[in-house]
Amino acid sequence: MRTELLPLASHDPAEPGVRQALQRAAGLIRAGGLVAFPTETVYGLGADALDAAATAAIFTAKARALNDPLIVHVDAPDLDALGARGVIGPLTARQRQRARRLIDAFWPGPLTLVLPRGARVPATVTAGGDSVAVRMPRHPIALALIAAAGTPIAAPSANRFGHVSPTTAAHVREDLDGRIDLILDGGPTDIGVESTVVDLREDASRLLRPGGAAREDIEAALGQPLLRPEARRVAASPGLLDKHYAPRAALRSAQDLDGLRAIVAEERARGQRVGALLNAHDLAALGDPAPAYCLGDTLEAVARGLYAGLRALDAAGVDVIIHRSITGPGLAEALADRLRRAAAR
Repeated sequence: MRTELLPLASHDPAEPGVRQALQRAAGLIRAGGLVAFPTETVYGLGADALDAAATAAIFTAKARALNDPLIVHVDAPDLDALGARGVIGPLTARQRQRARRLIDAFWPGPLTLVLPRGARVPATVTAGGDSVAVRMPRHPIALALIAAAGTPIAAPSANRFGHVSPTTAAHVREDLDGRIDLILDGGPTDIGVESTVVDLREDASRLLRPGGAAREDIEAALGQPLLRPEARRVAASPGLLDKHYAPRAALRSAQDLDGLRAIVAEERARGQRVGALLNAHDLAALGDPAPAYCLGDTLEAVARGLYAGLRALDAAGVDVIIHRSITGPGLAEALADRLRRAAAR
């Protein structure tokens, strides 16, 4: 049986048709169901974050590894309320100070904070750990759904585990049709890559995953540099497996057009079908291969199109996808991270 998809006429929760769709989705969440919904980063697969059975169903639907924790989405930037509801545990003065600075600067938005776990958060959400990842999304539909459900919503990306993250409702249906209760179709997501994750449990703050909020901006808000992730802390955050966000096709990168041409020649000599994930200028200069997916010229446009491009070229049946190497600060760090994990074999 196909999962129902509800198109939203707008992102205005007060519009009657949108309000009706949100009430239906919220009712499913309260009943222990699974609802895919848009955020500003990617589509999330939501369940009541305080319901152990509902959050366990997320792992079943996604075929997700149980050691990969979930992010809890909330609709208000209130640390005291999160503590009172059992979402986060007691904070030290230093944890509270840093959390407050980052919440003031980035919430609502694409920043996830790792804090001590609250007593009401099931072990399924945290992969059995003593920390919980929390963020307040910026998308009005996501915020309205959390408010209507009356509970925090645990929501990883709404795709099969390890596969390319979804940035449209159609992507969600490709991966999870028949496995979840409802998809709210709010159109393409704005950012296109997942949230940045920062661990605040230590004396020094630690970047666990680059994403939609730039490292440099976070460091400026904190007034201190971010430490790099440690392998022993992988369980504190989703999205840190060596292979993740991966298409079926292999990914290969080069810094310039000559390098891309060399890869095309090498792969074709091996009998491989090559697709290109490049901007219009590079596609025109390369002249070949086909099929191709055209990315925008800015980092923001690349982020919005990256996952859609990987999915489109996979659907075209290519064996190898070529792309330009991405380096640099800000969003470039997140894009490089996603491409590296997508290329892992």
